[in-house]
Amino acid sequence: MEQYMKEAIRLAETGMNKGEGGPFGAVVVRDNTIIGRGWNRVLATNDPTAHAEITAIRDACRLTGGYWLEGAEIYVNCEPCPMCLSAIYWARIEKLTYAASRNDAAAIGFNDALIYREVCLPAEERSIIMRQQGREEALKVMQKWQQLAGNPRY
Repeated sequence: MEQYMKEAIRLAETGMNKGEGGPFGAVVVRDNTIIGRGWNRVLATNDPTAHAEITAIRDACRLTGGYWLEGAEIYVNCEPCPMCLSAIYWARIEKLTYAASRNDAAAIGFNDALIYREVCLPAEERSIIMRQQGREEALKVMQKWQQLAGNPRY
């Protein structure tokens, strides 16, 4: 087992033992150096998005001073939920290594199967009631973004 996975597992246990959240840890690595560390901090922060992968990505972005982590890889002790997997894509992390599976997580009460199913459904078939309003006004702001000189691309 690679040292990076060992560190992710160690972080999972550290956060869990502190009572900060579930048993999940992550490290972001670039050029054989850990540039971000995180563990689940949902309970400590009352933030449902404070998963290990998210906290590690935030740490790496803070350290590097950028919001893209191209050339990086992430090691997590469990297969990411859909939110974290999306964040990994948004950060442009190029490689993901995980230990336990989403089925292993479901066996201890962390079941992401509903979310995995829901994101593939058309909006009108999801369990969350979704409605659209104010599209024209929203599009005006979005079009202004396109016209801004020097707007950051991502």
